[in-house]
Amino acid sequence: MKRTWTTLAPGALLAAIVACGSMGAQSPVDPANPWLRSVATIPLPGVSGRIDHLAYDADRQQLFVAALGNDTVEVIDTAKGSHVRSLPGFHEPQGIAVVPDSSAVAVANGDTGTLQLVDAATFQTRWTVHIGGDADNVRYDAARKQLYVAAQGGLYVVDPASGKVVSRIQIPGHPESFQLESEGFAVFANLPGASQIVASDRQQMSVRTRWQSGPCQSNYPMALDERTHRLFIGCRRPASMTVFDTTSGKSVTSIPAVGDTDDLFYDTARSRLYGIGGEGFVDVITRDGDVLQRVFRVPTRDGARTGLWTQEQSRLYVAVPARGGQSAEIRMFQPPA
Repeated sequence: MKRTWTTLAPGALLAAIVACGSMGAQSPVDPANPWLRSVATIPLPGVSGRIDHLAYDADRQQLFVAALGNDTVEVIDTAKGSHVRSLPGFHEPQGIAVVPDSSAVAVANGDTGTLQLVDAATFQTRWTVHIGGDADNVRYDAARKQLYVAAQGGLYVVDPASGKVVSRIQIPGHPESFQLESEGFAVFANLPGASQIVASDRQQMSVRTRWQSGPCQSNYPMALDERTHRLFIGCRRPASMTVFDTTSGKSVTSIPAVGDTDDLFYDTARSRLYGIGGEGFVDVITRDGDVLQRVFRVPTRDGARTGLWTQEQSRLYVAVPARGGQSAEIRMFQPPA
């Protein structure tokens, strides 16, 4: 597979992807790249090892970064484009979610199998609760004011106010990325160990059905377009993206995509997908109904496979780990206006 997917001339491509050294030094808009441009690079001083998931606090304009290999959570001021501080006291932080109603951030620790609620203003831990082995992805159900955590044995529901596990959807194995419907009660979860996608009911707290992922193996990241009943799945074997119909569970289409993917996001305003892969690229994929087309590939760095898309900012954050003598950093991208 080729590592470049653009027809731009080399000079134009370079101008389109060079990252900025600071928030104030922004890249010029390249008319040949109407997809995704670099706007800033923020260093993560002293951060080593793998970086996992990110969460955004819109009220404070702060980005929280789960620095798994560093046992820290890094705090970024997105308005100033600066590193605020490094929070210690975590144990392989993996999943992370902002709880705006409680002015807090929930962090899942993979090593201890715990969920930790951190005050977003003081950065002090309010409570820690045991979830289960390899506590991973976290989502906040704003309508029901509940946290969902993926861990060995299923999806665990935690009350942010009390810090107690109040329910669980039992799923044998370890769910990876999952998505909650905002209008309905379904929750969809990837189960890569079984090559399945699990659809569950949050009212009944039970598994409704299971779909085989088919040729899409090692299905880790997931994005959802609830309005059109489409689930987008990132596959590592082979490196591809597959679309499923959530009403039937059938595969609709599949295209090649970036390798070693761990995060995938759907830009609802532009009908566009951003796939982040440890192969060292972000794939920009356009969508016209069920027709997907990879239109641009932004180089990042080997191992940079997680990030966050914030629809309110129209901004993509990519976590870039320290590699080959280069420091860890957060790279910020935006579609040109």
